[in-house]
Amino acid sequence: MLHDGLYEQIINKELETELGLADKLSTTAPIDSAEASKVLAKYIAEVVEKGLDNVADNGGDVNSQVALANRIISTIINETKENDFAEMSVAERAEQLLALFDKKNSILALDEKAAIIRPETSIAQSSLFTGAIHEPQMYTELKKEIVSCNRIDMLVSFIKWSGLRLLMDELKTFTKNGGELRIITTSYMGATDVKAIEELRKLPNTQIKVSYDTKRTRLHAKTYVFYRNTGFTTAYVGSSNLSNAAISSGLEWNVKVTKKDLPETIDKIEATFESYWNSPEFEYYDEGQVERLQRALKAEKYVDSNNPELYTMDINPYYYQQQILDRLEAERLVRGYYKNLVVAATGTGKTVISALDYKRFRKQNSDKPCRLLFVAHREEILKQSLYTFRAVLKDANFGEMFVGNYKPESIDNLFISIQTFNSQDFTQKTTPDFYDYIIVDEFHHAAAPTYQKLLAYYNPKILLGLTATPERMDGKSILPYFNNRIAAEIRLPEAIDRKLLCPFQYFGVTDTVDLDSLKWANGGYDKGELSRVYTTSGYVAQQRADLVVRSLFKYVTDINDVKGLGFCVSIEHAEFMCKYFNEHGIPSMYLTGKSPDEERRNAKNQLTSGRVRFIFVVDIYNEGVDIPEVNTVLFLRPTESLTVFLQQLGRGLRLSEDKECLTVLDFIGQANRKYNFEDKFAVLLSNTTRSVTREIKDGFISVPKGCYIQLEKKAAQYILDNIRASYGNTAGLMSKIISFEDDTGKKLTLANFLDYYRLDARAMYKFSSFSRLCARADIIDDFNEPIEEVLTKAFPRLVSIDSRRWIIFLITILNSIDDVDFASLSVVEKRMLQMFYVTVWGTPINDWDSEEVINNFRALFDSPIMLKELVDLLKYNFDHIDFIDEKVELGFDCPLDLHCTYTRDQLLVAMDFMKPTSVREGVKWLPEKQVDIFMITLNKSDKDYSPTTMYNDYSINDTLFHWQSQSTTNAEGSVGQRYIHHQESGSIVLLFVREFKKDKFGNTAPYTFLGTADYVSHNGSRPMNIVWKLKKPIPAKYLKKTNKLVVG
Repeated sequence: MLHDGLYEQIINKELETELGLADKLSTTAPIDSAEASKVLAKYIAEVVEKGLDNVADNGGDVNSQVALANRIISTIINETKENDFAEMSVAERAEQLLALFDKKNSILALDEKAAIIRPETSIAQSSLFTGAIHEPQMYTELKKEIVSCNRIDMLVSFIKWSGLRLLMDELKTFTKNGGELRIITTSYMGATDVKAIEELRKLPNTQIKVSYDTKRTRLHAKTYVFYRNTGFTTAYVGSSNLSNAAISSGLEWNVKVTKKDLPETIDKIEATFESYWNSPEFEYYDEGQVERLQRALKAEKYVDSNNPELYTMDINPYYYQQQILDRLEAERLVRGYYKNLVVAATGTGKTVISALDYKRFRKQNSDKPCRLLFVAHREEILKQSLYTFRAVLKDANFGEMFVGNYKPESIDNLFISIQTFNSQDFTQKTTPDFYDYIIVDEFHHAAAPTYQKLLAYYNPKILLGLTATPERMDGKSILPYFNNRIAAEIRLPEAIDRKLLCPFQYFGVTDTVDLDSLKWANGGYDKGELSRVYTTSGYVAQQRADLVVRSLFKYVTDINDVKGLGFCVSIEHAEFMCKYFNEHGIPSMYLTGKSPDEERRNAKNQLTSGRVRFIFVVDIYNEGVDIPEVNTVLFLRPTESLTVFLQQLGRGLRLSEDKECLTVLDFIGQANRKYNFEDKFAVLLSNTTRSVTREIKDGFISVPKGCYIQLEKKAAQYILDNIRASYGNTAGLMSKIISFEDDTGKKLTLANFLDYYRLDARAMYKFSSFSRLCARADIIDDFNEPIEEVLTKAFPRLVSIDSRRWIIFLITILNSIDDVDFASLSVVEKRMLQMFYVTVWGTPINDWDSEEVINNFRALFDSPIMLKELVDLLKYNFDHIDFIDEKVELGFDCPLDLHCTYTRDQLLVAMDFMKPTSVREGVKWLPEKQVDIFMITLNKSDKDYSPTTMYNDYSINDTLFHWQSQSTTNAEGSVGQRYIHHQESGSIVLLFVREFKKDKFGNTAPYTFLGTADYVSHNGSRPMNIVWKLKKPIPAKYLKKTNKLVVG
């Protein structure tokens, strides 16, 4: 009988009949092709086990069961025609092999019945240790695992001598006999015993890595892995660190995982350990490190602000900080912009990024003085920044401060307050070109007159602006200083995952006010209208204020613990909410832009002391309300600007003692279709490959760690309807086009349209071309051009072009498409034109003089509107390149550039392979070029998370890549040998990688070119698991996608 609930069951004949008879709703899905062998094998195993039990129940012996098993294997042999399966038939003796040893150099040579040490629990079936009386003790099993394996990996937060000494004899025997031991641990909480690490260090064949930066690493995993060359690898994963209590007597739970029944889990354990081992966060421990370890352990127990260690440790960027550095480099080298703005929430490491960027600048200009001027408006910011620069540069004497009582002895590298800068008339003391690199912190102040003199006077090689609040309350824009561009933004999810900001719990409350009919102008609601509805509309305003209070009591833990900010649309609204809250027993205040500093300081003190629960503020007047203790935020009005929304949210995300998370209440009603819900939620998600619509339906599974988003039923429907009306159809896009210039004050162009709405071009091209949408919206005259249909279908493939060399070539040739002399093109230019041709028309050019080719190019020339859109798209692509590409030496003039993105057809045609559609598998050997092309899809399943396939291919770190060959590739065969010995034979291996087969818009996903790679090692056969070393490291922007084991 079928029960209601969830299943993941193959539909067999019996189940199919039951489903047909049951008057119930059922959800089914096709078996995923990438997982089919695993899914079907598991099902068949269940059927075979029942069949073998049936044989036994009917009086059959083991031999009868073996006979049935061999008949099943015979069927597979007949079906596959592979003789190798014949070797897999079960031998008639019906026995299991338990051990195999050399006859010599062993006690077994004297006594064949001598005891062979093996774990009490199975090495083929997984099990659970809970410390129960009837089961073996954890430490006794570990001892037996140690002496019966070939290689050991241990990953623990800390190691106590009390635990290690229980295993020390076995570890000594194991390592002396040639066994390899690797251990990763940390100085976490100062719990590790130096004696334990030192004793391990003295063992032969032993390597130890330690993380001294536990705030960054946060390692709490406990894993012991025992590799066996026989294939019977086991691992213990659970709660036990290497201490006496944890492995002998504590109430600890540990799962013993075996390779034989959970191979994917063992693969993930191995891959994750390898990723950690190759991470710079873990450093080799040797004899000279003992004092450093002692200091680090002491520092974990007792905070030491004068720790000299800080000036000797290498400070490496988090991957997302490296991404910012890469974008800054691209702004300068790709586009020639040397005035750059970085936007990031307070507390997310802006200063570290600026210090790392300056360090790179010094390295690139090692023969120049590289004088630095760092400007901020508060002494404490300057102190912290100087400290950060010294740590990054590993120079305790770098830089001097000029603020308050601090007077510099040198002005070469100066950290100065803007007040001191002006009072000292500093421009009179230096020439405009004296400083090479100028950083202005909290750059949103730069529109003020106090900063104007500094910015107008100096002419540095680099100007770097840092801010959390790029939109000022006075409406003045700071973007003109930076070519109207934000060079880079630190996304909130990455900062939260790294515990630089606190997690949030976001509740979307269904609002009682309908804003659909409210006046919309200049890209937003009329503020006067909003204020009237929320404040003076009588019953409607009272009802809404009551909803706010009720929701607050519903969602917060204890109103007495609340320290909250409420963002309002006007002074009247803030005053109204404050009064309403006070009347309902929630002590509150409100602040406006006219509130004096003393009143602001008083409000902050009142809130942090608990005398006041809420401060209501207006719009983006929040830079004066910098209160890390804030633990609740109320969005009491729709926020049209994404930047303002992030500024407001960021006010509550500051870390503070005893602050577990930020509670966010957002009141969501029916909104104007131009209101952008999509972006608002997209910026809160870690996984940018999933649409907001899908996230809402799946329950927001991609939020940062520790975060939560819950939408009330009606609120969720309002958002889904809005997204559908705004971007989910042609009418929504046309509506935005019609009102674009009125809403934004900008000229309607493809680039402006995509940038303003933060719209992925593929989302638009899913429905139509930009030109056709404009014509349908009566913005331009209707047109009829021969290339329209072909080019509209090609646009989704053209969107991904990001090679500078290719884009520049295409723009040049498209602007003179009527006068192209194919014969005069160079070999590499012909290859680039071939790549373009196959992208648009689907087939490569076999004859440059053919009538078809000439007619196709003529059709392009005869379509000026569509041709202009094509050129505009390429310019847009060029303007959004955020990495530095470079040529790759392949022994011929190849148009493929490192870390650029290409479709299968583009990359194959670039290599002169003119039948790209014939390549169905992910590998292609080109003998005439001596090149192996690997086209790797990291997630082969249609699911976002598939443990059965996602640990076949992945990057171990930024230069090592683990790749699994096709299932038929034999290590001893010609293909396997070519891979292993490719360097000796002179062949080249190229890696192209994509995350999924399809992008989130349903298009076939292109590949990113990771460059050439060299063989490092392999294990296994049919398939082979090979580790490749890339010649060039993977950029930070791709690393989180290629390394599925990155945490945070």
